[in-house]
Amino acid sequence: MKLLIINGPNLNLLGRREPDVYGASSYDDLTRTIRGFAGGAGVEVEIVQSNSEGAIIDAIQGAECGADGIVINPGAYTHYSYAIHDALKSVDVPAIEVHLTNIASREGFRRRSVTAPACIGQISGLGFAGYIAAISYFASRGTGADNGRR
Repeated sequence: MKLLIINGPNLNLLGRREPDVYGASSYDDLTRTIRGFAGGAGVEVEIVQSNSEGAIIDAIQGAECGADGIVINPGAYTHYSYAIHDALKSVDVPAIEVHLTNIASREGFRRRSVTAPACIGQISGLGFAGYIAAISYFASRGTGADNGRR
């Protein structure tokens, strides 16, 4: 099983950006956590972070060349990127949207996700454990037609 993990804008600043909201752990801590868990679960991961909408779309489109699933934290693009929504809908690779914080309990503009409807599920508010939950879901489903593809 291979998963593509996509992290959007400003996630590279974890630990420095609003630590009272996002915590003190760094982006490197996040990638170590993901790789450590995935390796133990027998899941290969490719981790991409970009502040650019186009690069995120390119990564999504490239997922059809071998990824069994996508775990995506679109960052602020969650709330307005119909282009990322369309990219997720355009590929035959299931995706789970993940957010470190509970977006439903934050500012009004953060409560709506335009990208979640293109995903098979959304996990919000669990910090790094949200990524672990998404990876666990895909690992439990396996590869092939039964893995949650739309």
